[in-house]
Amino acid sequence: MTGWSARGWWKWALGAACAALVGSAALSKAASGRADVSGPAASSAISIPVVAAHARVADKGVYLTGLGTVTALRTVTVRTQVDGQLVTVAFKEGQLVRAGELLAQIDPRPFQVQLEQAEGQLARDAATLNNARVDLRRYQALVEQDAVPKQQLDTQVSTVQQLEATLKSDQAQIDSARLNLTYARVTSPLTGRIGLRLVDPGNIVHTTDANGIAVITERQPIAVVFTIPQDSLPAVQKQMTAGHQLAVDAYDRALETKLASGILSAIDSQIDPATGTIKLKATFANGHDELFPNQFVNAQLMVDTVRNAVIVPAAAIQRGPGLSLPTGPQKTFVYVVTAANVVEARDVTVSFTDRDETVVSSGLAAGDVVVTDGVERLQPGASVAVRFAEASSARGGQ
Repeated sequence: MTGWSARGWWKWALGAACAALVGSAALSKAASGRADVSGPAASSAISIPVVAAHARVADKGVYLTGLGTVTALRTVTVRTQVDGQLVTVAFKEGQLVRAGELLAQIDPRPFQVQLEQAEGQLARDAATLNNARVDLRRYQALVEQDAVPKQQLDTQVSTVQQLEATLKSDQAQIDSARLNLTYARVTSPLTGRIGLRLVDPGNIVHTTDANGIAVITERQPIAVVFTIPQDSLPAVQKQMTAGHQLAVDAYDRALETKLASGILSAIDSQIDPATGTIKLKATFANGHDELFPNQFVNAQLMVDTVRNAVIVPAAAIQRGPGLSLPTGPQKTFVYVVTAANVVEARDVTVSFTDRDETVVSSGLAAGDVVVTDGVERLQPGASVAVRFAEASSARGGQ
């Protein structure tokens, strides 16, 4: 009984082990089957998150951008027109001065003395002339009576004429002295912003001084001189010849903040052969001193306007092989989101790109949803979860 029980227990244990191995294999196979089912099928059902935007229709300006320098229309170095001691400086450094406003005073006393001397000389010569005229009238009467020779009369006529010329010279001396008195008051020749004082009161100033007293810069209006490629010149000339005023916007060096708006006023007479560019000048009212002389800016010249243009964010434009021929030449395309939240690649034709916006001439219509972010994970037919980007504010003045 004991032997049989041992053999029976061993057979039971062996059967249980075989059953366990069979069950484990079945479970592994079932698990493998579930893994195979969840692979491709599950991945195809996952929606890829992307950021998208709507294609819109609007009028879009065609711009030419060039680096420019703010230039004052007039800059004047204030110099004295007479030599003398600078006794008064009537301006504050950096203030706005008006045309005709007193800036400095030269000691006027030497010129006042010269004026008095010239006036005294004029009075003396006038008295001499009056006496000569009396003698002339007397000689004329005596000649008629043959009391004196005619030669004496002629001599007296000549004396009167000389004294009249002397009187004119004396009057010129008076005018010169008065002019020097006027020049002793140094006034502003224009309205503008005056710079730092270059000479202090008490110094002797001369007409030959190179630096002068101060520098005045006209800043309202003000100009911007910038360059464009010579290939863009015909489009500008066409508009100017037609009598159109072309708008110019001045932006900061980063081309992000618009500083002022003006109009194109002049085109240079020749192209720079070294750079293949031509200079243009734009005029700005600069009412609030947005622009400063010698400041570097980016000038944007609008040469044309595209009406009813289809506009999309520049980030939506992709470049790669053609969709019909993957190994062909590079083309431009976008990923368009369909109503079923599935993307399709669509070839487009780009007209031009202005900063972060692109004008598409064919391939898109208003309202089409294009992917702007997340395109690196996309393939045609992929399911996407769309999030629309916040609408960016339109550029001012455009």
